[in-house]
Amino acid sequence: MRVIVLGADGYLGWPTALHLSAKGHDVVAADSLIRRRWDLRCGTESLVPIAGMKRRVARWKELTGKQIIWERLDLMSLPDTTALIAQYTPDVVVHFAEQRSAPYSMISGPHAVETQVNNVVGTLNLLFALRESAPNCHLVKLGTMGEYGTPNIDIEEGFIEIEHNGRKDRLPYPKQPGSFYHLSKVHDSHNIMFTCRAWGLRATDLNQGVVYGSGTPETDMHSELRTRFDYDDIWGTVLNRFCAQSAVGHALTVYGKGGQTRGFLDIRDTVRCVELAALNPPDSGEFRVFNQFTEQYSVSQLAERVKAARSAHGLETTITHLPNPRTDMEAHYYKAKHQRLLDLGLVPHNLDDSLIDHVIGLVEHYKRRIKPELFAPRVDWRFGGRGKIKAAPTGRRRVAIAPSVARRG
Repeated sequence: MRVIVLGADGYLGWPTALHLSAKGHDVVAADSLIRRRWDLRCGTESLVPIAGMKRRVARWKELTGKQIIWERLDLMSLPDTTALIAQYTPDVVVHFAEQRSAPYSMISGPHAVETQVNNVVGTLNLLFALRESAPNCHLVKLGTMGEYGTPNIDIEEGFIEIEHNGRKDRLPYPKQPGSFYHLSKVHDSHNIMFTCRAWGLRATDLNQGVVYGSGTPETDMHSELRTRFDYDDIWGTVLNRFCAQSAVGHALTVYGKGGQTRGFLDIRDTVRCVELAALNPPDSGEFRVFNQFTEQYSVSQLAERVKAARSAHGLETTITHLPNPRTDMEAHYYKAKHQRLLDLGLVPHNLDDSLIDHVIGLVEHYKRRIKPELFAPRVDWRFGGRGKIKAAPTGRRRVAIAPSVARRG
């Protein structure tokens, strides 16, 4: 297949581009590189040093003989997006090119607007470009399990059968997003579903859980093929933060009671899920949803697992609880179905094995680069809209949040 990977400079986009290229597909990697500019703005950086895109694709060709075409693209430009689609006429477009941080979207009004404009308008531009230049192309879009929220019933894969006043129908599963970022993903899902129905496009929405892991077999081939690893309060995931904290002797910081439960998966399973979805396209006019995760854990369970993994090597770790800066429920029912990718052949990795063999080892290797000041949460959901983020000065980079946004009490 010819595949365009949008957001190819990101944590998931780059390993996906490599994985698909390694499998023999023709890959075009496109990105605006805005994620690197957001790092400068937020005073954050990947724990693992990452090479530039030109150096990455050159190194990949040197090592494998396989060529990945690199294109600079901003999805905010409909003409540029349409031109790219027309030039390459892809069989599949894998769409990772979105602002993906819930905390970033909650810093202030401008950050919320930026998130939703970037995500929703970019996806709309892509949909129009596909209709114009590649109507038979299969769109594989990265969604999020966060669209569903934490309902008190089982979470289905995208749709739910309901009976009301004696009549039955199959309808999109109700959405209860928890941030302006997650709201943008809901808007994307609705827009994609509509265009499949109206224009006959075909799309797979991958409602992904929280991804962990340091890389894939392809990114592990050379230091210049490494992907990002974020552990800070803006971009980092909870498991990455716990591993970084334990590496420098910092207490593992659990927000609130720690009962918040979510789906998780290894990054190696992410790239495999994308491949499986791409190899098994839906029919024209079909919008389908796969829940993309393999295990579910609460925040407290993750903290205990990291603590146990460190203890196995004779290193003691403590756990502390902080006031929750978010407005999510800290104790709730959570049971989500995730069968469709397993039916297509996914063989999941296990969290405990991944922790010991990959994540903790990588963090130990780069622990001199850890900045403990980036562990504490700097964004409070309740006071978003009045925050202010300052451009990073030369040298040490930080985020300045206005005092009115700091947690009170």
